[in-house]
Amino acid sequence: MVRALERAEGPWAWVVLLASLVTQGLTLGFPTCVGIFFTLLQRDFQASNSETSWFPSILLAVLHAGGPLCSILVGRIGCRATVMMGGLLASLGMVASSFSRTLSQLYITAGLITGLGMCFGFQSSVTVLGYYFIRRRVLANALASMGVSLGITLWPLLSRYLLDDLGWRGTFLVFGGVFLHCCVCGAVLRPVATTVAPEPREGPPLPSETQVPGCLVACGRTVQRHLAFDILRHNARYRVVTLGMVWMIVGFPLPQIFLVPYAMQHGVEEQQAALLISIIGFSNIFLRPLAGLVAGWRTFAAHRMYLFSLAVLLNGLTNLLCTVSADFWLLVGYCLVYSVSMSCIGALIFQVLMDTVPMDRFSSALGLFTILESISILISPPIAGFLLDATNNNFSYVFYMSSFILISAALFMGGSFCALQRKERQGRQAEKEGAIMEAAPEQELFLEGTDGPGKRPCPEIMYVTTV
Repeated sequence: MVRALERAEGPWAWVVLLASLVTQGLTLGFPTCVGIFFTLLQRDFQASNSETSWFPSILLAVLHAGGPLCSILVGRIGCRATVMMGGLLASLGMVASSFSRTLSQLYITAGLITGLGMCFGFQSSVTVLGYYFIRRRVLANALASMGVSLGITLWPLLSRYLLDDLGWRGTFLVFGGVFLHCCVCGAVLRPVATTVAPEPREGPPLPSETQVPGCLVACGRTVQRHLAFDILRHNARYRVVTLGMVWMIVGFPLPQIFLVPYAMQHGVEEQQAALLISIIGFSNIFLRPLAGLVAGWRTFAAHRMYLFSLAVLLNGLTNLLCTVSADFWLLVGYCLVYSVSMSCIGALIFQVLMDTVPMDRFSSALGLFTILESISILISPPIAGFLLDATNNNFSYVFYMSSFILISAALFMGGSFCALQRKERQGRQAEKEGAIMEAAPEQELFLEGTDGPGKRPCPEIMYVTTV
């Protein structure tokens, strides 16, 4: 344990940071290029918008829903083996998807298997940063999230380059080899990083009743250890953050999925449409570290939730620009403004979670958060696809929907956090006044005796004013 603490924020921590950066780029950056294949998959499988949109929704949902399973694996075999296992699964899913003959097979291979592999790689790389970095944790999270920006920049360009020569099947086959780089990144994570974290603390034991089988008690303790329901029940800050982010996620991924088909529908060439996503990613490379540095200042340490809510609000307002026009240069301006809010959200989302729970419970809190988040991700693209089918492919309604959800989520989180702070301030003030009253000595009134210098207690006098 002492050796592990000595290595925290040491030279090897920056190597781990680089491995986490690459892993996040390979995993979280990949779903942003799915929109490039949306039209091709829809045409090849003769599917509707809602049917095709299940592919990215399953991929993203499994990417986030596998959090509890990832938490168990990290506790059992460590971050190194979990990341390497994730790389193998993601590679296997993409290779198998290149041979898919039906859309249902694609759901299982590229959606379920690849999504689960990306989940193992991504969440383990986020968890390990919390153990290697203490004082510079905000900066480390922001720098690691640059990998997502690099992924958003390079995945669409690579997809567009391979798609012209290999088609989507050959491109998915090459992607299987690309995901094997997660195994290299996982090998960098020394097991000593996992020993920094204390042993998972079990919550209060469940009531042992004779009629309840022992296996159910063990299952209940396991769920409580890896899914932080106790924190959700007792920690108001975590509850506000979780509910607000879960609602936010319903609208957040929609522009990244439907921006490319929207631009192509209005006459923008395929190369230029793919470039729009790369512009967002390239801008995030510089904006995310800047957002992390600003959020790490002491001035903003107690106000990160407000910064996060402001970024979500700006993101929702920015999406309204797409409803004005589909001109290429206007969409370029939209991507630049969108990148500002997206970089703040990406740099702060995990730090805000870390600020609300103890670090030894972060893995289980992240697992519960991702389970709830996956529900939003699973239903978000199909709802948008159904909206497109019902409106004859009018993408403006998708961006209206995204704006409404993001703006309402921002107002909920900001307003709730302000109310919680006011309540906590009043509680501290009441406790302070109570402590002062308890510390005050009891006062006794004395009368000087008439027979000498001695004093005797003055009897209590009660005046009756009403009958």
